[in-house]
Amino acid sequence: MPKLNQILAIEKGVKTRCYGEITELHKATQKTSVMNGFHKTYQRRDEEGETYPPESQKVRFNHKDVIKRIGRALAELFDITATKDWANCSARATVVVDGKPLLEDVPATYLLFLEKQLSDLRTFIDKMVELDAGEDWLEDPSTGMYRTEAIKTQRTKKVQRPIVLYDATEHHPAQTQLITEDVVAGYWNTVKYSGAIPSPKKIELLERIDKLARAVKFAREEANSLETEQRRVGEAVLGYLLGV
Repeated sequence: MPKLNQILAIEKGVKTRCYGEITELHKATQKTSVMNGFHKTYQRRDEEGETYPPESQKVRFNHKDVIKRIGRALAELFDITATKDWANCSARATVVVDGKPLLEDVPATYLLFLEKQLSDLRTFIDKMVELDAGEDWLEDPSTGMYRTEAIKTQRTKKVQRPIVLYDATEHHPAQTQLITEDVVAGYWNTVKYSGAIPSPKKIELLERIDKLARAVKFAREEANSLETEQRRVGEAVLGYLLGV
């Protein structure tokens, strides 16, 4: 079993690493440009039309992968802090959610820590880019992301042609003028991709966080009214919150 001083010696390093990863993901997942992508190809209208190479932008972050990474980082952070706090104090209470115990005999100091983490996690989830409600998205099992049906759009080009202003007569030649017209040169077929989080999923996660935060606050108040081995609590908490 680890000693308390050993836990204290490595706690700061674990916190720095975990918070660093979470901060990086937090900043990234607020940017639409890294959560969304597309792939489009060009189709000529005829053999004489111009050709264009495909264009694409990869989705750099998928909310499912991000949530898993958050879960791993927070689980480690929750565990090492729990080990320290269980050894530091004896005031305890049980966190009850929906009438069932989620965490039992939790020290008051750890409940304070958990409240802060839940607040930060709520901010993280709340700021994540959501799927554009203006698009019809389909879940793509092969990538774990969302995609739209291909949308076909025209590409036009300008061409000039003469028109007759006045017909020729016995005494005057015909008068003509060049006009510019937009004609269809080809077609773009565009498929949009996204790793953004669906709005119903975000709402579900936020409701779970809020429910657990209320339970933790109630438990902390109970523990403070009352007169350690290595702990593993992160898996239970993050399994409930994020399903990881």
